[in-house]
Amino acid sequence: MFAMREFMTGSVTSVFFSLWIDGRKRFFHGYCDLSDRSAPVSVKRAIIERESRPVRAMTRDERLEHIWSSTHDDYRGYAGERWPDALRGKRTVLVFCGGLGTVLKLLDDLTDDEIAAKLPVHLRHLPPLAA
Repeated sequence: MFAMREFMTGSVTSVFFSLWIDGRKRFFHGYCDLSDRSAPVSVKRAIIERESRPVRAMTRDERLEHIWSSTHDDYRGYAGERWPDALRGKRTVLVFCGGLGTVLKLLDDLTDDEIAAKLPVHLRHLPPLAA
């Protein structure tokens, strides 16, 4: 493991890991606050836990994060003043809803079918635990 000398802000910098997982040497990157001496170890532990799961399962939250991060800025945003006060600021994405056409929905309210449709093609038809 090594950390960059150039800090992004304060004591936060890039940390790079070379880890043996499932008999293969793999490389990872994360950001750590080096003022917390346990941060690099915590990131390393989280990577190993996540990458050692059977069938490389993704949780619903991970699938939603993937959709959010891979959706172009023009097709995602935040609930604004037209939304009820309690929902303002929540993440939204455009979704094709058949006969209704394209509608704006809260990311957290996507159905399993809508999530599957927005996942990359190679993950669309896998069961949720394998996706």
